[in-house]
Amino acid sequence: LLSAAMEKHAKPGAANVNVVQDPLADIVDVVAFNQYVGWYDGLPEKCGRVKWEIPYDKPAFVSEFGGGARQGLHGGKTEVWTEEFQEDLYRQTLPMLDKIDGLVGFTPWILMDFRSPRRLLPGVQDGFNRKGLISSDGVKKQAFFVLQDYYAKRAAQTK
Repeated sequence: LLSAAMEKHAKPGAANVNVVQDPLADIVDVVAFNQYVGWYDGLPEKCGRVKWEIPYDKPAFVSEFGGGARQGLHGGKTEVWTEEFQEDLYRQTLPMLDKIDGLVGFTPWILMDFRSPRRLLPGVQDGFNRKGLISSDGVKKQAFFVLQDYYAKRAAQTK
């Protein structure tokens, strides 16, 4: 199957409606897109207000979603870079994704923190992309267990 991360934009006059619209949609088999509501686009609570329009009769797939946390950094769920923030972001994002018509799957960005020399925030990134659900040392972050629980519940529903 052929796919690509499609362009998306806010619907004119409806700031909480995201439209996936891209000329590549005529070519691909699966309409995929990256979405970072609650990370690069507002705070996690915004996920409860966002709706998606995908005007294609093709399966939809979220090719990236999530946000960063430094494993072991703790604080309130509104404190960016804490495990609690990332955990809350996942708790808010998953119900939003479940409401997307035609969605056949998604993948968090990313399973494990990895080296990224352009990620320089001292004491937090230190040369790593911290969006992983597992630290670069192999320690599972709190958001890992949110996604694990989500998948377990989905699996139980299909039995």
